[in-house]
Amino acid sequence: MGLSQEGPFLLLCGVAALLLGGSSGSSSHSLRNFYTSVSEPGQQVPQFFIVGYVDDQEFVSYDAKAKRLVPTVPWIRKVEEEDPQYWEWNSQRAQNSELGFRVSLHNLAGYYNQSGGAHSWQLMYGCELRRDGSKGGHMQYAYDGRDYISLDKETLTWTAADVPAQNTKRKWEAERIIAQRNKAYLEEDCIDWLKKYLEYGKETLLRTEVPDVKVARKVDYDGMETLICHVGGFYPKEIDINWKRDGEVWMQDIYHGLVSPNSDGTYYTWRSVTVDPKERERYKCHVEHDALPNPVDMAWEEPAFNLGLIIGCVVGVFILIASLVGIAVYFRKRQDGYNKAAASDQGSNSSGTGTAVPI
Repeated sequence: MGLSQEGPFLLLCGVAALLLGGSSGSSSHSLRNFYTSVSEPGQQVPQFFIVGYVDDQEFVSYDAKAKRLVPTVPWIRKVEEEDPQYWEWNSQRAQNSELGFRVSLHNLAGYYNQSGGAHSWQLMYGCELRRDGSKGGHMQYAYDGRDYISLDKETLTWTAADVPAQNTKRKWEAERIIAQRNKAYLEEDCIDWLKKYLEYGKETLLRTEVPDVKVARKVDYDGMETLICHVGGFYPKEIDINWKRDGEVWMQDIYHGLVSPNSDGTYYTWRSVTVDPKERERYKCHVEHDALPNPVDMAWEEPAFNLGLIIGCVVGVFILIASLVGIAVYFRKRQDGYNKAAASDQGSNSSGTGTAVPI
């Protein structure tokens, strides 16, 4: 979140919004806050909730029952050393936002001529510090999951997504101080808080994990083939992956997957290219990442011919055959012994009792 006692906060029908921001370092970083209010809460969905993220890590949330902003990662507790009132101030602002969002939902129903039903009012705002050192900030609202209004901080105006949103646009632009305060927060305070959070959580947020790069091959039905570059286990999330042909970036017949999280907090993704099998060796997967001292260029390689493994398998087969033959001989001899014993028993019974008693 990133609220300070002096930091500006968003005003909407008495709403005091929490802060959101960017970061520092060689990779891009971001601070994002999400507010949601619903008209018909359920067992699993509270009427109002807030979640704050630094990069992709949730670090604070709002407990609707306790009416408190609470930490969700250990490192954010370090903020208490610098600002002992951090949780108290931000909890109070979250409570104010909860009340303001309820009023907004009521007003929005009037704008859209709605008399009932389930509706939601959401806010997403934050800032980022990009890899090149530049800064960014955004603030936008959504009603029932659709864009409603957003801040253009360069012109200090609001962009309405539809006709009902023009009502809010007129109200907010009549009070220019609203846009000015939000612009100042997004460009200054938000960035400052993001840098603090990155320092608090640097053991996890600023760590680097080297990507594991592998190239697989799949034969296609039309005589072509697909080379798939699998890249996994890397952190931070930002990564540059390209297919190169003869050392030049190749853009034709390229497909890629999303950068997705692993359970251990690292990421994985893939990028493929369709090629003529005769030209396969001309293609290499090029990977650049903060954890790599130098870029990696990986081509598909024919699986190695392992003579030792083959010899071991052949020897194993011979041993297995010999074992089976030995077992067969053993049981054959044992069966012969049973047959001889049975013949001897039958001769004794004939001359003695004349009747064999079943066992």
